[in-house]
Amino acid sequence: MTKKIVVLNGNPKSSSYCQHLGDRYEINASEHFDIRRFNLSNMEFNPSLDCGYDARQELEPCLADFQKAILWADHIVIITPIWWGGLPAKLKGLFDRTFLPGFSFKYEGNNPLPLPLLKGKTSRIIVTMDAPSDYAEEQAAPALAQLDLYTLQFCGVEKAEITLFGSIIASNAEDKLHWEKTVQEIANKGQ
Repeated sequence: MTKKIVVLNGNPKSSSYCQHLGDRYEINASEHFDIRRFNLSNMEFNPSLDCGYDARQELEPCLADFQKAILWADHIVIITPIWWGGLPAKLKGLFDRTFLPGFSFKYEGNNPLPLPLLKGKTSRIIVTMDAPSDYAEEQAAPALAQLDLYTLQFCGVEKAEITLFGSIIASNAEDKLHWEKTVQEIANKGQ
């Protein structure tokens, strides 16, 4: 059976280095695996979970498609920048709106601990940032904890493999070529 991979470019800009890395991943992985690609910049939805979990908020078509792809996937690849030490607001909104009770987790009875519903899936998070490399891991840590531990793992996805690229703003052509080759190698392995 061919591995099924969802690739999410989590940068809300339509043209970005994350978009470029997503293209590299998709092109290489699609030679060996089934791929479904989402670009946050093309997804039109209200990122605010206006009623929390108190009332059902109708999903826009792109969100329903994203949920179907997540259920279909064996592996989830998220490519995102770190802005101000956190995730882009629209990316956070994507997870707020789609990783809902009954879809990615559920509560049973009086048990305060949720039952994760996305077990058996793996993930990789590819992060870009402008922080100097000496501070990159420290600056990325809160956003990675939010995305990996408190979102993906909370819902049953195995601990993510992390790939961190930076400083983008201080990089040169050689740095970017190295990063692109790294993404291509990861993609060829379906990681």
